[in-house]
Amino acid sequence: MHSELRLAIMSILAGVDEADFNYLKEQTGATSGNLSVQIDKLAEAGYIAVEKGFKGKMPRTTCKITPSGTEAFRNYVKALKKYIAAGK
Repeated sequence: MHSELRLAIMSILAGVDEADFNYLKEQTGATSGNLSVQIDKLAEAGYIAVEKGFKGKMPRTTCKITPSGTEAFRNYVKALKKYIAAGK
């Protein structure tokens, strides 16, 4: 989750039920290729679930944070807060 883009993806997914690829691309400003790579890494880690399908005739990739992803994200945010507090 140390990548800025991975953190952005997790932050978005933590606040919604699910998000499709285009929404994540729009919100993060990432290129399709970079977003795809980071989604794959998060899915491999078990932090997000990825569902590929179609909306009409258009392909659609939908992402959803998993319970272990939620826990990892909370722990990461907690660690960041602790790190920031120690620097004051």
